Amino acid sequence: MSLIKANYYDSPEGTNLFEKMVATNKYALAVGLGWSSIEVLMISKPKGVVPSLARYVYFTGPFMGMASAFTVGTYAATKLRGKDDTWNYIAGAVTSGGVYGAWRRSVVAGLVSGLFFSIAGIVKKHSIDNNWEFFPDTLNRHIYGALNPNRYDYTLTQERERGWTSGQ
Repeated sequence: MSLIKANYYDSPEGTNLFEKMVATNKYALAVGLGWSSIEVLMISKPKGVVPSLARYVYFTGPFMGMASAFTVGTYAATKLRGKDDTWNYIAGAVTSGGVYGAWRRSVVAGLVSGLFFSIAGIVKKHSIDNNWEFFPDTLNRHIYGALNPNRYDYTLTQERERGWTSGQ
């Protein structure tokens, strides 16, 4: 299996830790770079390349750390308990919340984010166990709606028919 196309659910829980780490960290890297770009361009506006790269590392690193903590926490809980259930996701979410709290230097932020991540983990595990998707692929099809430029003509004058002459 290609590591770039690695998916978290390609293998059962408690197996293939490296592939699961790659699967979660590629999304964390994308979100981290996206958020870092927004922060550098619109909020902090650092002067120079080194301060800009430092801001990228400051945000992307903890995002990848939280994804890694979730993956390792879930893997360890599955291996230690010998069961594949929701409590493993809660354990991974709490470890991820701990990384967030350490990054923000706040115990309260870590506890609240751990609770939030636990709720998200419970919903995700429930969706996997019961074969439903929170964001189904059908939402990605923008065929219908007022914002589809292919459906409506928003020009002031419609384009004339091609190949016509003045009739002379």
